Amino acid sequence: MAGATGSRRDVLAVSWAHALGSGVAPTEVAAFRERAGEFLDVVLTAATAEPFSIIPVERGAAELVDAGLGTPDVLAATIRFLADALPGSPRLADVQAALARGFVRAVQGDEQGGDAVESDRRSEARFNAVFSAAAIGIGITDTSGRLVEVNAAFAAMLGLAPDRVRGRNVAEFLHEDDPPELRRYFNEMVAGRRDHYRIERRFRRRDGSALWASVTVSLVRDEGGEPQLLVGMVEDNTERHVLSERLRHQANHDPLTRLGNRALFTERLEAAFGRTAQRIGLCYVDLDGFKAINDTLGHVIGDQLLIEIADRLYGLVTAPNRLLARVGGDEFALLVEQTDGVSELVALAERVLAAVAEPVRVGGHRLAVSASVGIVERAVSTSTPADTMRDADVTLHWAKADGKNRWACYDAERNAREVARIALSAAMPAALERDEFYVEYQPIVRLPEGTLTGVEALVRWAHPEFGRLGPDRFIGLAEETGLIVQLGRSVLAKACAQAAEWAALGGVAPVVSVNLAARQVEEPGLVEDIARILREAGLPPTSLQLELTESAIMGTTGEPLDALRELVDLGVCVAIDDFGTGYSNLAYLRHLPVHALKIAGSFVVGLRADEPDSVDAQIVRALVSLAHTLGLGVIAEGVETRDQAERLSDIGCDSAQGWLYAKPGPPEEIVRWLV
Repeated sequence: MAGATGSRRDVLAVSWAHALGSGVAPTEVAAFRERAGEFLDVVLTAATAEPFSIIPVERGAAELVDAGLGTPDVLAATIRFLADALPGSPRLADVQAALARGFVRAVQGDEQGGDAVESDRRSEARFNAVFSAAAIGIGITDTSGRLVEVNAAFAAMLGLAPDRVRGRNVAEFLHEDDPPELRRYFNEMVAGRRDHYRIERRFRRRDGSALWASVTVSLVRDEGGEPQLLVGMVEDNTERHVLSERLRHQANHDPLTRLGNRALFTERLEAAFGRTAQRIGLCYVDLDGFKAINDTLGHVIGDQLLIEIADRLYGLVTAPNRLLARVGGDEFALLVEQTDGVSELVALAERVLAAVAEPVRVGGHRLAVSASVGIVERAVSTSTPADTMRDADVTLHWAKADGKNRWACYDAERNAREVARIALSAAMPAALERDEFYVEYQPIVRLPEGTLTGVEALVRWAHPEFGRLGPDRFIGLAEETGLIVQLGRSVLAKACAQAAEWAALGGVAPVVSVNLAARQVEEPGLVEDIARILREAGLPPTSLQLELTESAIMGTTGEPLDALRELVDLGVCVAIDDFGTGYSNLAYLRHLPVHALKIAGSFVVGLRADEPDSVDAQIVRALVSLAHTLGLGVIAEGVETRDQAERLSDIGCDSAQGWLYAKPGPPEEIVRWLV
């Protein structure tokens, strides 16, 4: 067949017969089955033909009537069946309208033959039977919209008797909340530019409730071809619509708190961005300490706590331009449309923090939690929904990182730094493989002579995009990711190899001082790694000094401490870097395998000639005295002026390093100190 394969036609024919149900007499069903295949050929072919013609469908409908299938039930079942047989077809409304028109014309007796009076009588009787007894609602209006005739089914849908509907304009029964543009189809039909259309509309019942209906409207023209009447066929879809709305509500709301969920929030946010001439604000809220409550008291208590917090927050969003949603386990998002500026969001965040902070009594427990809030406020024309959600999430993490129980506003510059930081973190593994890290060296000199005694190895990153990067840009990232072990091993190998080259020049080779991170000290194979590196470089252990920060070495116990002692037994020196900036247990310090203290440069800044008794001078004097009492050497960092060097020498400091002597530089700069 032209419109469908034979097998599909057979399946559709059986489905159609089933759709007719028990309302068709056995003889009529038999007649229908004989003609079903032929009529389906006509319908399916017409639905895909170019150009579309309603004539074959109207003729097919007339043949159904001639075959004894001109009952209201057949018409209603056939219209519903076509919606299933042509899902998604742009011609569905056209085919249904042509079917209805052909059906009505046939039962009216448009085809001539036999006794005209008797034929008219039979046609009118058939039409009245179809119109009055049809289960589907039918209404006929003139071109002004006045209902000239309605059947009982349509009147019943409205909750009125037919005579209370006739003569009134159909617009009186349309729901006032429907958009005016829906009338466009009616106007086009009245103007003769459209012969039929199908639309979903809301009507208003007698009791004020909404009637959701699927309406198929066909145009009837007069003998001159001018629009005369409009025939509308109305199917009540209210139950289906209510079910659909219930399912949609369930899909868009959190079952625990009854708030909107992430899906609904995303939908509203995207809708807000569709209105470009406005500003929107977002408060992203996360409870502090909720996991601990959930883990210790159980999920039942945790759920009750969430319900109470949700109720409190809901009281802050009663305005129509606000929406509160639960978007995660203990995360809530507050959308504010048409904001007056960031101050409005800050005030709202303050109220959120205050509402959450009030203790909650749940299951005999008095629970106290706090919240962190990330705030984003901007013009919708400058961003996107996805970027706004991302920025709110980032800002929420800032609030938590800054101490929790507070709000933080989005800062583009801070975000740029965070993004760059993440980019550096992601690039580090490949940079290690490409050997982009190199080492510079800064001299350490003896006081007061100023002769070279050692050098500190300082790692740098030759980044292909950002250029030369100092350790402050990437060491913290390396520690967070665990790459500090691999990076530290690489720096140590480079520094030891370089120190061996200097030793080969003759004379007294400087001790090379290399920083060791706390994570490296905890590495099980530390001693073996360092011994191997020294052996491969041909450098004696006494020419290597390892620097650990005060906090790192004070927290060293157990196996890491044993590893440091093994290194000291090999001949390696250990120094405490930035001494005085942390917390030292002096009783513990005396038992550590340490050879020297490096005084932080922040104390050296105050050693000016014009302030001989400054607080900094007194601190440095005390530190030097303490170190010498413990039998340790003292190295002062950050020496930039001759006055500072002289004061340090007078105090008794052993060595110094800083820009006064040299900035960190390539290995070649150290050679001039050796000749």
